[in-house]
Amino acid sequence: MKETIDFKKFAKFSKPGPRYTSYPTAVEFNQDYTYDSYIQDLQKDTNPLSLYVHLPFCRSACYFCGCNVIYTSKEENKTLYLEILKKELQILKNTLDCTKEVCQLHFGGGTPTFFHAKELEVLIQMLKETFPNFHNDAEIACEIDPRFFNKEQMQVLKNGGFNRLSFGIQDFNPKVQEAIHRIQPFSLVQDAISIARDFGISSINFDLIYGLPYQTLETFQETLSQCLKLNPDRFAIFNYAHVPWIKKTMRKIDETTLPIPEEKLNILKSTIQHLQENGYKMIGMDHFAKPDDELFKSIQKGQLRRNFQGYSTKGGTQTIGIGLTSIGEGMDYYAQNHKDLPSYKKAIDLGILPFSKGIKLSLDDRIRKSVIMQLMSNFKLDFSAIEKQFDINFKEYFSESLKELEIFAVENLITIHNNGIEVSPTGTLLIRNIVMAFDAYIKKFSPNQKIFSKTI
Repeated sequence: MKETIDFKKFAKFSKPGPRYTSYPTAVEFNQDYTYDSYIQDLQKDTNPLSLYVHLPFCRSACYFCGCNVIYTSKEENKTLYLEILKKELQILKNTLDCTKEVCQLHFGGGTPTFFHAKELEVLIQMLKETFPNFHNDAEIACEIDPRFFNKEQMQVLKNGGFNRLSFGIQDFNPKVQEAIHRIQPFSLVQDAISIARDFGISSINFDLIYGLPYQTLETFQETLSQCLKLNPDRFAIFNYAHVPWIKKTMRKIDETTLPIPEEKLNILKSTIQHLQENGYKMIGMDHFAKPDDELFKSIQKGQLRRNFQGYSTKGGTQTIGIGLTSIGEGMDYYAQNHKDLPSYKKAIDLGILPFSKGIKLSLDDRIRKSVIMQLMSNFKLDFSAIEKQFDINFKEYFSESLKELEIFAVENLITIHNNGIEVSPTGTLLIRNIVMAFDAYIKKFSPNQKIFSKTI
């Protein structure tokens, strides 16, 4: 990306908006979608399985974190949680055809490596007993906190078939780390990466966050240079979502220390340039991968998909959410488990899945989801493909949306062709704003409602 960012051009686009890891977004999930409807949808889906397991515990709070976590140092909490998970898996086995092929497994959190090696071994064994048919080429991934990671855990993960690890780096600057309450020096991360590489892990991702307190263009460039010394295969570069009205720990961050939007955009622009100069390809709105990585190969094959974990190489799957607050996704539904531990445990003890809420997608939802996810993943859209898939006239169906997009076309952020849309390199920085034109729900929210983080 060689264009110069004109912040005056971008300022008018700075407004709250979803990240579109789903459509409809999670704020639309409701209890009108019933447990019985969920079970019916769960059972009728014939697609291969993608499993997401949420391990919610953290020893202490990272002030930037927006995840659903439980802070604890009590070892017995992990034992109890594994017992509940075992019961949940048995209920799934009695409800779902668990002999379907599994093409993806992801451990998220929380801190999955808060669990010791033996505990991880028990969990992996439970999962494989419940879901016995893992594809030989399955992507099996785990999020890693380098502060809590050792050879014994890595051995268990390797034995369990894990082939991709995602390390939470965020920033290497000591002042930034202190402000976000996450101290992890470069040497500690370097040792953790060495462990993973020694065990033959060939796909390593680094999570970085821009927009954190005390970050500047110069300090983030230094963090990026240090990361490149460790040679990760992928990067996920996230825009910090400051939502203290939702996450109380974010109130510990002094808002006066956060970089202004102009600085954030310059950090992102510089990051994109730096990574591209070092051989990484931009994937979607916030991921980067080496040309030989499966993430890049999937975009070439048209198989890249966006989900709650970011971008996925495995499209056309039925996602089963396992554990507290996990979200499942099928052909035409989303379903979320209970967010609080007592409600989650109560459902399991009653012998039912811990379903809390969800949404059944209408035909209009499915059409708009396809459009939004294709733009979020590939930065381009083929009208004829949507027309063929859903038997619609694209320009008639989305006449209002196309009018809303004209402001982006005038600014050369997108090009609207006779049969499609292409997003320019600069326009990718505003992809959330662009796809909002296709969101049928977004207009009901006023800009003053504290629902979403700002897009810039």
